[in-house]
Amino acid sequence: MSAKLGADQFVKKLKALRSTRTANSVSHLASDKNDVLIGVRMGKVFTLAKEHMDMPTDEIEKLLESPIHEARVGAVSIMDFQARSKKTPESRRKELFDLYIRRHDRINSWDLVDRSAPYVVGGYLFDKPRKILYKLARSQNMPERRSAIVSTGFFIRQGDIDDTFGIAEMLLDDDHDLIHKAVGWMLRAAGGIDRQRLLNFLDKYAAIMPRTALRYAIEHLDKKQRDRYLGMKKEQSL
Repeated sequence: MSAKLGADQFVKKLKALRSTRTANSVSHLASDKNDVLIGVRMGKVFTLAKEHMDMPTDEIEKLLESPIHEARVGAVSIMDFQARSKKTPESRRKELFDLYIRRHDRINSWDLVDRSAPYVVGGYLFDKPRKILYKLARSQNMPERRSAIVSTGFFIRQGDIDDTFGIAEMLLDDDHDLIHKAVGWMLRAAGGIDRQRLLNFLDKYAAIMPRTALRYAIEHLDKKQRDRYLGMKKEQSL
C-alpha cells in the first residue's frame, strides 16, 4: 500500500491545514468531551479525502479511531466517495457497510452520519433486506437512530419511500431535536416524490409529531397547507 493512502499520512496532511480561527467556529461539532477539533475547514477535509479515496478499509478504520473530529470526517468522506463510485465492486461496498455498522461508536455525531449514511448504508441496502435500519431506529444512541432515517435518503432518490415513512413513524416519539430535524427533512424529501402520501401522513400525525419535525416536513407545502398543519399542532397543545 502506498504510504500516501494511509491514515497516518492523512492525519499529517490534515494537521498542516489547521487554523485556530476555524477551530473556534466549528467547536459545536464536538460530539463529546473527548472529541478534538483542530480547525480544518470542511471543504479542505473533503478535498483531502478525495485525494485519498482509494484508502483500504483497515486504514479508514484507523482514521475512525482518531480523537480528531476532522480525521473522522475524512474517514466517512472516503467511505462516501468509494460508495458513490461506479468502479467500486460489491465486495468493497459490503466492507464499507460492515465497517459503518461495526464502528458506529466512532460515527457518533450528526455530521458524520449525514456525510456517509445515504450512500454507504442506504446505497448498499437498496436491493437488500433493510431490517438493520429498523434495529438502528430502536437504538438508545442518537447517531444510530439518525442513521436509520437519513439512510433512506438514497431510497428516496430512487423513488422508494416506504421505509422513510415507516421509520419516521417509529421516531415520532423521539426526544432528541437532531432526530426531529432528520425526520422532518426526510419526510419533506419523500413528499417531493409523493405529495399525497406526505399529506396523508401529516393528516394522521401532525397534531402529535414534534414541532421541529413538522416544520421541516411542511416546508415545501403552500401557505394554506402549512397553516392547517401548524394549526392542528397548536390545537393539540391547548
